[in-house]
Amino acid sequence: MALGITDLKKGMVFQLDGVPYRVIDYAQKVMGRGGSIVNVRIKSLLDGKVLAKTFKGNEQLQTADVTNQTVQFLYSDGANFHFMNQQSFEQFEVASDLVSDQAGFMKEGDEVQLQLFNGRPISIELPKNLSLKVTYTETAVKGDTSSSITKDATLETGILIKVPAFIKTGDVIKVDTRTGNYLERQR
Repeated sequence: MALGITDLKKGMVFQLDGVPYRVIDYAQKVMGRGGSIVNVRIKSLLDGKVLAKTFKGNEQLQTADVTNQTVQFLYSDGANFHFMNQQSFEQFEVASDLVSDQAGFMKEGDEVQLQLFNGRPISIELPKNLSLKVTYTETAVKGDTSSSITKDATLETGILIKVPAFIKTGDVIKVDTRTGNYLERQR
């Protein structure tokens, strides 16, 4: 299906030269009788590169065949991460470089969103917040329990983050997966 350039909106996914892109920024300039010019910043869903692109007049773009599936994280063998669709039991192998920094927040059995382009996995999306157990952190010095003081904590997935001084080993905390920041202690 063809898209007109004025159909583009922030967050929309389309295909250009066989590569799926997501619109990051969108600005349209209307020229008197000359039609309109659309300036967009787009991010490749395959390699994450960001491009600035200008489309003129009545150019047409193709919609991208990008689908999302809820899958369960099974395991990592170092080079690849393995996921399974729990309804169809179909398994997917995703290269480590596509998972990148998000690997530190995943533990076996977690559900994530797998994004597919023409049936091929291109990225994963974690929930915004995850609850993870603190496996190791230094104990706080008595009287040093201000929330502005932070210390390192190792989580059950092996990732190291900064937490307030009152967090202890064994606590379950909520972490923002986009920034890697501590949010709150779970009760």
